[in-house]
Amino acid sequence: MSQISYDPIRLEVFKYLFAGIAEEMGVVLRKSAYSPNIKERRDYSCALFNGAGAMISQAAHIPVHLGSMPLSVAAVIEHASHSTTGIAPGDIFILNDPFRGGTHLPDITLVTPVFISNTPDAAPYSFVANRAHHSDVGGMMPGSMPVAREIFQEGLIIPPIKLVSRGEVNQAVMDLILANVRTPEERRGDLFAQMAANGRGASRLLEMVSRYGSNMVNSYMQGLLQYTERMVRHSLQNLPKGVYHFTDYMDDDGLGHQHIPITVAVTINADSAVVDFTGSAPQQQGSVNAVYAITLSAVYYVFRCMVGLDIPNNSACLAPITVIAPERSIVNAMPPSPVAGGNVETSQRIVDVLLGALAQAAPTIVPAASQGTMNNVTIGGWDSRHDKPFAYYETIGGGMGARPDRDGADAVHSHMTNTLNTPAEALEYSYPLRIERYEIRAATGGLGHFKGGSGIRRDVRVLVDAQVSLLTERRLSAPYGLDGGQPGAPGENRLIRNGVEQPLPAKGTIYLNANDILSIRTPGGGGFGEQDQTPTTVPSS
Repeated sequence: MSQISYDPIRLEVFKYLFAGIAEEMGVVLRKSAYSPNIKERRDYSCALFNGAGAMISQAAHIPVHLGSMPLSVAAVIEHASHSTTGIAPGDIFILNDPFRGGTHLPDITLVTPVFISNTPDAAPYSFVANRAHHSDVGGMMPGSMPVAREIFQEGLIIPPIKLVSRGEVNQAVMDLILANVRTPEERRGDLFAQMAANGRGASRLLEMVSRYGSNMVNSYMQGLLQYTERMVRHSLQNLPKGVYHFTDYMDDDGLGHQHIPITVAVTINADSAVVDFTGSAPQQQGSVNAVYAITLSAVYYVFRCMVGLDIPNNSACLAPITVIAPERSIVNAMPPSPVAGGNVETSQRIVDVLLGALAQAAPTIVPAASQGTMNNVTIGGWDSRHDKPFAYYETIGGGMGARPDRDGADAVHSHMTNTLNTPAEALEYSYPLRIERYEIRAATGGLGHFKGGSGIRRDVRVLVDAQVSLLTERRLSAPYGLDGGQPGAPGENRLIRNGVEQPLPAKGTIYLNANDILSIRTPGGGGFGEQDQTPTTVPSS
């Protein structure tokens, strides 16, 4: 990438202008969405790209989307290059195929090209895109997060295709999608909210171009990419050179295979790094397989955290980093592998593995393991109050790992997820469910000089007969401590029926009777430092 001198003040102004576009897109999406999953939990991400498909800015939404959204835009560009209709003003593309730039099927991405010229041969000046988790996209179970044996059981697969063509909704595509989901009214509303969010992003970018000129806007897009790459390389220069190894394990794949290894070798060079997952388990029969986009996102997230500076969330974060993920492994699965849990569970373990390796290089920065799971719960059935199907999806927080200078936070989402909870009031209003108990799971953080954060207990009573899918982790293995700190407590899943508790598996399908209670008890974070030891603290900046 050629280096050009940029005015530093103007570079900072453009950084926040571009970030503001992505943030405002998120506000529009949240305020116009139908589903509690988007408007309450905020399970979405919005981003701005240049005309070549490089991500210029992503709002501070969902980390698991960081490295994967550029692959969605690349898939759209690739599709359009072989299509007779190409890309035109007013088009909006839709996709969710995990093997073509997606993550897992409930994450539906809309990509909108932005044109500054209406000439027939004009190329897109930019792209705006957003990804939102839809609480049902069909498949064998409500919520589309089952323990499946192949991706076809997980829901409707959407390759890159035009949902809107030259400003007109492709009704045939919309009808096809809505005919394959359990909650079509909600899905339609959320898709139109995604369209509105992209529309806002496009209009804001065009306002910038009108004010500053297309050349200057494009130039500072490139400038921010160069700046980010420089900062990441500078961060890598501050790490000790060497090769750092670490292995951790997934509990199981939901189909009887346990203790599934993910291993990494991180090589720190002068101003670059190689992240090699060779030796990780082969892709599994169950739904814990991660596609390459997910592994890339986890690497992106960890190294972005290591920088520790307020740099843009853009594609250049990965420029100095080479990622090796063998095909047909759990970190780079191939079709027709099921992948619903790879996005939400395996991504968390990849982060644990990377941090475990980098803790050897940067012990004053890296925290102990956080809960290491998103505790995915989907509940669906027939809502007799409104005489229609329902599908509820939730991820539940837990303990954060202790840091080298302070305790871990209690009861929060950590690492690859950044969602809120569904408030009890919103949940009970929208679904035939009732929250019976919601509390911090005391004393579940690992002991140490600094203790890990505690997990959560969330008990949900179903008011109708319902089907439940569970995709959870850290029920067998515990989140590790560092520097002599103790591991956090594993999580538990329980069914309470007629006042009697019985254990539930970490992953699987359960059929509940009306008035049964599903109790999810999430892991605590690992501790840092021995209890009688003063750990190394982070130096002041």
